Amino acid sequence: MKLNIAVLPGDGIGPEVTAQAVKVLKAIAMEFNHVFTFKKALIGASAIDKTGHALPEETIDVCKGSDAILFGAIGHTKYNNDTSTNVRPEQGLLELRKTFDLYSNIRPVIAYDDLLHKSSLKVKQIRGTNILIYRELTGGIYFGDKTFSEDGNRATDICSYSRFEIERIAHQAFKAAQSRKRKLTLVDKANVLASSKLWRRVVLEIASQYPDVELKCIYIDNAAMELIINPKQFDVILTENMFGDILSEEASVIVGSIGLLASASKGDKHVMFEPIHGAYTKAANKGIANPIASILSAALLLDHFGLVDEAALIRAGVDKSLHLQITTPDLNTKYDHITTTKVGDFIEDFINNPNETNLNFKNIHLGQSTII
Repeated sequence: MKLNIAVLPGDGIGPEVTAQAVKVLKAIAMEFNHVFTFKKALIGASAIDKTGHALPEETIDVCKGSDAILFGAIGHTKYNNDTSTNVRPEQGLLELRKTFDLYSNIRPVIAYDDLLHKSSLKVKQIRGTNILIYRELTGGIYFGDKTFSEDGNRATDICSYSRFEIERIAHQAFKAAQSRKRKLTLVDKANVLASSKLWRRVVLEIASQYPDVELKCIYIDNAAMELIINPKQFDVILTENMFGDILSEEASVIVGSIGLLASASKGDKHVMFEPIHGAYTKAANKGIANPIASILSAALLLDHFGLVDEAALIRAGVDKSLHLQITTPDLNTKYDHITTTKVGDFIEDFINNPNETNLNFKNIHLGQSTII
């Protein structure tokens, strides 16, 4: 298979983790005789510094000419408390989603057995957790009208949804549930918000088309609590933009590190794959950023194009890296010299030698593996 992949490393740790995902994809291409072509482009703070725009036209053109987008991270600490600027890094990501109508964001949340002890939650609560969050990505309060009063003392954000926006992602979530445990949970705030009332009304109507799927509707505040108390009760979660953003971040507590959570953002014509973590600027260029979420995002990319065996091989490499503690310091205090690059090297080596790879810890600083 031939694939043209737009690579948007972005800011902070984005370039480091994305480089490992590209490394792994190149290993897959070589192992399975595919042809993957990668073309880099600017976005976010790095794009603002060089072009004045968070999403330059050149980047849009690169993405239009690609089969898929591999995205890193976006943001910079210098913008954190600056509310006066009209151009912010995050605008690049929001504009990218809107430009390519990437309305469906899919976020797997899996509790790995080798990392159960890293979670802040009790092992018995999280063992066996496997959740798929479907987050609507191009509507809601993030994209609604935003206003400030003339005196600057009042601000308004409009949360708006149409039936069409809800229907198209709801059908995807129901179909996903059919291929899993046939359980779908809608998260909303229908007791207060008009937009949530529309969500519940539309989803309840659509549910009749999927009689084999059990639908449960709960409020966002209850969902946030239940996700911590008993995450195993959830299979597929469907929710709107802001609620999905919050819940998926909360879910990182279950798995032990936000550096493990990958995502796919899909539209009818375009697709993008990215880790859900931020730019974490303070950790940039220190070799401590966890690349696994980015690498797992690459696996989701392969899944999308029907390269299931290839994606499974990447996940097997990730599983082995976790089992052998070939991980960055956020997950590993025993071997604190294992860097972002070394994790990528190990998974690359596993792809090349899936039945034989192991790591000789004496040689890890050299990036060498020992076949045993």
